[in-house]
Amino acid sequence: MKSNSIASMIAGVGLALASVFAAGHAEARTLRFSHTDNPGGSRDKAAHVFADKVKEYTKGELTVKVYPSGQLANDPKAIEQLKLGGVDFTVSATGSYATDLKTLNLTALPFLVDSYEQGWALYDTSPWMKAQFAKLPAKGYRMLATWEAGFRSFTTKGPLNSPADAKGKKMRVYPNDMLRWTMEAIGFDTVVMPVTEVYLAIQQGTVWGQENPVDTIKSLRFYEVAPYITLTRHIYSPLPMAISENTWQSLSDDEKTAVQKAADDAATYSRELVRGSEEKQLQEMEAAGATVTRPDIAPFRKAADAVYTRARAEYGDDVDALLSDAAKIRKEMPAN
Repeated sequence: MKSNSIASMIAGVGLALASVFAAGHAEARTLRFSHTDNPGGSRDKAAHVFADKVKEYTKGELTVKVYPSGQLANDPKAIEQLKLGGVDFTVSATGSYATDLKTLNLTALPFLVDSYEQGWALYDTSPWMKAQFAKLPAKGYRMLATWEAGFRSFTTKGPLNSPADAKGKKMRVYPNDMLRWTMEAIGFDTVVMPVTEVYLAIQQGTVWGQENPVDTIKSLRFYEVAPYITLTRHIYSPLPMAISENTWQSLSDDEKTAVQKAADDAATYSRELVRGSEEKQLQEMEAAGATVTRPDIAPFRKAADAVYTRARAEYGDDVDALLSDAAKIRKEMPAN
């Protein structure tokens, strides 16, 4: 009887230990972060800062695996995967999310802000922007923080000194009304394609050029095939970071707090990195053979005026609500 009792006790302890071990491992989760930046680019660096902070703030209960270069999906497909649960996080230009909320197209209105600080204030404090982001959980994901990419400018196969140089040339765009209308107003014919296909498309002559922030131009090496960099800064193009709503709802309150804090930390890192790196990146691209020009912006601004009229006809009062928020910020925070 005694030996049976001891055996039962040992078995019970073993089961208890196994249960604790299994429970501990069940709590540890790996979440997937998809983006289209190359390894070492600013988005990739910020994604790894986020991953490190999530691990730190959750004491290892959550880990984040980063998949760069569109390994899991290009930008539109990654956003679809957020809704389906195929990925847990992604980061992309605001307009990329407009397939689910059309009004987000308006964030790509030309010449909304003139400085990084104005752009940060717009995304962090604008009542219109907050109202749009509040609608996204119902679409299958939510915004955690806004990372930085910068102001969009052109890389082309030939000089682009004024809108006259754009006439009849093919320009790559992503699916966004404001961007497409701005390119058409300047004089381009537009071609929609994922950013992961752009380098080869320029190389093969399918398009004459593309437009993106300096950081993206450098990271994806567009200057190699379209060596004329024209700094029009025509659209402010930051990168809201999103989490799948299914993933968010599966987190405990403590995990939500940790993930949000990690996203905010990564946003601060991203903003400081991109703003601080822009001039150095331009110098590096010039040293590699690119030609950087800062044209007279007035003709580009004048051409883009038509976009506001077109936007009001399509989007109504949302246009002036966003323009009002942007105008207030520009007045309170004049660009240097």
